[in-house]
Amino acid sequence: MRVLVVQNYDKTGLGQVGAALAEAGADLDIREVHRGEPLPIDASRHAAAVILGGGQNALDDDAYPYIPALLELLRDFERRDRAVLGICLGSQLLARAYGGRNQIGGATEFGWHQVGLTAEAKDDPVLGGLPESFPIFQWHDDTFSLPDGAVRLASSATVANQAFRIGRATYATQFHFEADRALVGEWSTGFADVLATRQPGWAARHQSEAARHGPQADAAGLAIARAWVRLIRA
Repeated sequence: MRVLVVQNYDKTGLGQVGAALAEAGADLDIREVHRGEPLPIDASRHAAAVILGGGQNALDDDAYPYIPALLELLRDFERRDRAVLGICLGSQLLARAYGGRNQIGGATEFGWHQVGLTAEAKDDPVLGGLPESFPIFQWHDDTFSLPDGAVRLASSATVANQAFRIGRATYATQFHFEADRALVGEWSTGFADVLATRQPGWAARHQSEAARHGPQADAAGLAIARAWVRLIRA
C-alpha cells in the first residue's frame, strides 16, 4: 500500500493519520513540494494520497507554482477511485479542484472547537461512527464553498463547510483531526513566535485546553484516520 503524502509546509506532520497508516503497513512517499520536490505525473503508482496543511492559501499559485498540477493530480486520484484525504489547506485545495470558491480570510478558528455532523454524515463510512458533536483542533483563516456534487459532512459555528466527500473515498476536512495533543504540542513550540503574535495567550492556556478537550478530540481524530485508511484499496 503505497501512499503519497504531499507536504506543503515545514513542521506539519501526519500525526494520527501517520499512526493509522503505520498500523496498516503503508509505504509512505512523502513529497515536500513547497521545497521543490516534484509531484508524481499521475496516480498510477499510489493507492492513496494525503494532502497536508500549510500557511499559504489555496489560490497562491504565484508563490507555489506546483498548485495547478496538484489540483489535476487530485482529480486523477479520484477518477481512478484511489482514496484521497485533504486536511486544512488540503481541503481548500480539494474544494478548488472541484469548482468550489475559495474565500481568503474572514473565517479564523484556532484551538479546540466543537464541530457537528450533518444528517448526511450519519451513514458515512468515515464519519458515521462519531458522536453528533465533538471537539477537534482548528488552525485556519480561510474557507470555501462546497463544490457541486460534494456531500457536506460537518460544520461549526464559524465555518459551514468543515468536511465533505466526493465520490467513494475523496475526503476533505477543514479541521485538523490528525493533530492530537502531541502534535499540537509540537506546533505550539515550533511556531511559538507566530502564535505569540497571532494568538496571544496561547502559551498560557494551551495545557488547560489540551486537558479539557484533548482526550475526546484525540479519540475522534484517530477514529477518523483509521476509518479513512480502511477505504484504501491496495
